[in-house]
Amino acid sequence: MGLFRRNKKKKRVCVVGLDGTPHSLLTKLAADGVMPAIGNIIARGSLNRMKVSIPEISSVSWSSFMTGTNPAEHGIFGFIDLKQGSYRLRFPSFRDLRVPTFWDRLGEGRKRCVVINQPSTYPARPFPGVLISGFVALDLKKAVFPPEIYKGLDDIKYQIDIDTAKARWDHDFLIEDLDRTTKSRWAAVEKFWNEDWDYFQVVFTGTDRMQHYLWDCIADENHPYRSAFMDYYRNVDKLIGNLYDMFKTVSPLDEGESFFLLSDHGFTQLDREVHLNAWLRDEGYLSLKDGEAGLEGIDNGTTAFALDPGRVFINEKDRFPEGSVAPGEVDGLRREIAGKLMELDFQGKPVIREVFAREQVYDGPHVGEGADLLVLSHYGFDLKGSVKPGEVFRTSDLKGMHTWDDAFFWWSGPELPDLQIESLAGLITKVFR
Repeated sequence: MGLFRRNKKKKRVCVVGLDGTPHSLLTKLAADGVMPAIGNIIARGSLNRMKVSIPEISSVSWSSFMTGTNPAEHGIFGFIDLKQGSYRLRFPSFRDLRVPTFWDRLGEGRKRCVVINQPSTYPARPFPGVLISGFVALDLKKAVFPPEIYKGLDDIKYQIDIDTAKARWDHDFLIEDLDRTTKSRWAAVEKFWNEDWDYFQVVFTGTDRMQHYLWDCIADENHPYRSAFMDYYRNVDKLIGNLYDMFKTVSPLDEGESFFLLSDHGFTQLDREVHLNAWLRDEGYLSLKDGEAGLEGIDNGTTAFALDPGRVFINEKDRFPEGSVAPGEVDGLRREIAGKLMELDFQGKPVIREVFAREQVYDGPHVGEGADLLVLSHYGFDLKGSVKPGEVFRTSDLKGMHTWDDAFFWWSGPELPDLQIESLAGLITKVFR
């Protein structure tokens, strides 16, 4: 390893991702003294509220971040998607990304990158430096590039993610597993810090996990896990503060904006799940063949169906095997469904904030592959695409849900109104120009 820190004039960038951490929570924890290092960093620049992808999920937002493009260009529309010309579900991977990442472009300019725990980069592919894939990486051997770094990570017991299935119901285990994961994440930071890099990034995904399972700790001072919740953020704050101080020893921060913080979506309290396929069924748009429990059992009379989260597809002829809607009827049906969704309420509360046609959200050569409608709920209502029988409104054992417009981006530059996540690649890489 080259101990490059003697050359402080070299342009370098350091990026820290806090998966799912909302602007509103970060400012609260900083103001309350839970995250004092973050508070000090925030005071040195501008903390910008940011909008992310629609749907507001990690796989789409991180893909938009790493490419500087929207789904109609990079090709990742959801955590799950449809196999082309069918109703069968598939899980898009890093191989499905259709445009280069900004790390690829940095590599073309002979810049070396170290990226640790980046979601939506599995399986790892050739990379201009070191890549350790994050969620949803299943096998550490397939999650690293170059392959020879695997042994060193195995030696430090590197852990990609917590056991989310067990943590969902066992919160003592959640706290313990988050601690193990965070320690191994920092061990990886220390392992690769002294390499000769130009760009360094680490993403903490435990923030997203903690908020999904224990969001109610924020408002309830008597919650049995409140202390553990706050201690976790204190620990993350300490690590970010350490990283910021480490970065100051290798880069002249006063000569440019080269340290960045961001999240890939916001978060809020979850009150009710809203099962869109149940609603479409009740409204007469969706029907399944007898005995079928998946989208492959769609009956030929179906005119619309939904995928997680909040994506409605018109069952158009020539696009789907059982398509029943003529191309000339699609726009009218879109307007009809959008209008009805805007009237949906739960106990007198409006459920849907806005319904977008795909052309309003996507811009690129693959726009026709996206859902016809993208549905954005009001805070508290989590839109689901399950086709299992049941009511439209259901409860969940999760406590928090993603939001579209409360992510954050911090840099030492001026405030950035109307910031979108796909704009970050250009802002960050401008340091090297």
